[in-house]
Amino acid sequence: MMLAAPEAHGFLSPTGVEIAFLLVGIATLGAAAITVRTKQLVHAALWLVMALGGLAVEYLLLTAEFIAWVQVLIYVGSVVVLLLFGLMLTKAPIGRSPNADSGNGWVALAVAVAAAAALVWVVVDAFRTTWIDLDGPAQGSTQVSGEILFRHWVLPFEALSVLLLAALIGAIILSRRDAPAAKDPEGKS
Repeated sequence: MMLAAPEAHGFLSPTGVEIAFLLVGIATLGAAAITVRTKQLVHAALWLVMALGGLAVEYLLLTAEFIAWVQVLIYVGSVVVLLLFGLMLTKAPIGRSPNADSGNGWVALAVAVAAAAALVWVVVDAFRTTWIDLDGPAQGSTQVSGEILFRHWVLPFEALSVLLLAALIGAIILSRRDAPAAKDPEGKS
């Protein structure tokens, strides 16, 4: 009795994870597009949260749980909060901002489409025959990611933390306003 060979996985027979990956990717792309097209800065920051959260879901679907939680904690939790504080401290307009559009939307769209096409081409060319084995050992697990991060990438990791600290200190310094010197009615200081 001969057993039939298992059916090869192909492009026309996607799995549930691949379908979910595609749907979350489309939603993330939509949130990113709304982020750059909205004229309300606070809404743009909130749509950015949606786009970055969608990326975290994509990492979860790729079985990279550690990277997904780093995405949520660092980008959604810290960077967007820092951005919102920057908006509040600089007294950015809350409603529609006509100054938010420079008029270069079509040029920016052309550059974005060209960059996206180049990125897709490079990724597809690099991983054309590679499939993620979801039943095998998790390559994005905390242990594997931690070993790679702290063995090979510890210096850039620490440099990034110093950079984020410098950005926070710079935002605090820029938000401070010195009180103007009080003058006498007679013009004497």
